[in-house]
Amino acid sequence: MGNKKDSFDEFVDNLQQQIIEDELKEYNEYIVNLFHNPKNWGKPEDGEFTVEKAYKGPCGDTMQFFLKIEDDAIKDAHFLTDGCGASVATGSQATLMTIGKSLDEVQNLTPEEIDEALHGLPDDHKHCAELAVRTLKKAIKKYKKKES
Repeated sequence: MGNKKDSFDEFVDNLQQQIIEDELKEYNEYIVNLFHNPKNWGKPEDGEFTVEKAYKGPCGDTMQFFLKIEDDAIKDAHFLTDGCGASVATGSQATLMTIGKSLDEVQNLTPEEIDEALHGLPDDHKHCAELAVRTLKKAIKKYKKKES
């Protein structure tokens, strides 16, 4: 029975390696790493975050950000998406680029800056960076409306 498990594990390892090799034909290594090991993924504990906002992009992917805001700055950020690997990578990169920044700085974040930080998304996935930026800006707008 040990041989079956060993050969199954070997099959799974080989399959995973093939998937990664296929992804690297379309995406760079940084993007592939982020969508296999996203930073700040998941919904935080209830009450831990100041604002959350979900947005469905034109491509049908949904992204949601959870922001902890103190003194008009983002102290922490998490995200979820039901989208493709590029959506996961852009959501992850967006959180990395916003934590510790003022709300004004984050509102000026552009899809191009996320794309550049990811070392270039394929043309047919650049809309994922747009989805991340729009969702972030809508979350900040919701927060500011609530605070006023």
